Amino acid sequence: MKKIFFWVLLGIVVLGMILAVIKMFLVYQAKRGEKATALWIAPDTATIPHTPNGVMIRYGRDLIAHTSVYLGPGGKIAAISNGMNCQNCHLQAGTKCWGNNYGGTASMYPKFRERSGMVESIEKRVNDCLIRSLNGNALDSNSRELRAITAYIQWLGKDVPKGYKPPGSGIKEIAYLERRADTTKGKLVYVQKCSKCHGVNGEGKQSAGAIEYEYPPLWGEKAYNTGAGIYRLSRFAGYVKSNMPFGADYSKTQLTDEEAWDVAAFVNSQPRPVKEFPKDWPVASTKPADHPFGPFNDTFSEQQHKYGPFGPILYQRDKRRIK
Repeated sequence: MKKIFFWVLLGIVVLGMILAVIKMFLVYQAKRGEKATALWIAPDTATIPHTPNGVMIRYGRDLIAHTSVYLGPGGKIAAISNGMNCQNCHLQAGTKCWGNNYGGTASMYPKFRERSGMVESIEKRVNDCLIRSLNGNALDSNSRELRAITAYIQWLGKDVPKGYKPPGSGIKEIAYLERRADTTKGKLVYVQKCSKCHGVNGEGKQSAGAIEYEYPPLWGEKAYNTGAGIYRLSRFAGYVKSNMPFGADYSKTQLTDEEAWDVAAFVNSQPRPVKEFPKDWPVASTKPADHPFGPFNDTFSEQQHKYGPFGPILYQRDKRRIK
């Protein structure tokens, strides 16, 4: 009887130990999951080292924040851009959560991009922004400026594991509308919620001295051109949803999803510099549903690819994949 009691007691103790280990494992997994889904936070600029590389990092940050001072029409280094600053689109010098930041850039590049059909470096990506979003020209690959911008972007992502894109980096995606994005409704949103900063005619607002834009132009000759990533409605809509109008962020948005899509449609329907990139998306089947320039490997028009509805386009693609 004593032996039976001993073995029963021992079994209870062992079972308790097993359950304790399982509990510890589940808690560990939960904390690991919480860590994995934590939104990216930029490192404190106070921790930039006081070294030659630190000098480059600080210069790179300044180039992102005040691009026009160095590279704008009256730039003290070169005159190769339209007068906008990189941070007019990459908010807070590329550090704002879901503000088109650089949180996942260093960890994900070099990478293959379907838009170009090749493996791209950070330097190639930076120059793409200069050519498209700033409607300008590329920096020399050996220039101090390009090396400094790259150093800053790499420093921002120094704690992100290679190959991992942390939540909160880049632009937050929002669901496609079931209808076509409405430019008329979008104009009302723009007038009510955007024109105070960006101007009645989308001309933006320059800071004192007219060297930089406090609020960038959204159309017209000083705006981003038709090759910019934000010329795709999904990119624009996701961006403004988390960041606009002034004072909004991902945790306290001010626009509905429909308002974001509609104002994106209105802004991107306005005149702007036209720059063609015929080598973009060399494999037509990889073009995003909202890429507005043909040729396409489907039966939908450029107008539908620009304004939607995008559901039928995606449905047709899914059917083809299943076959």
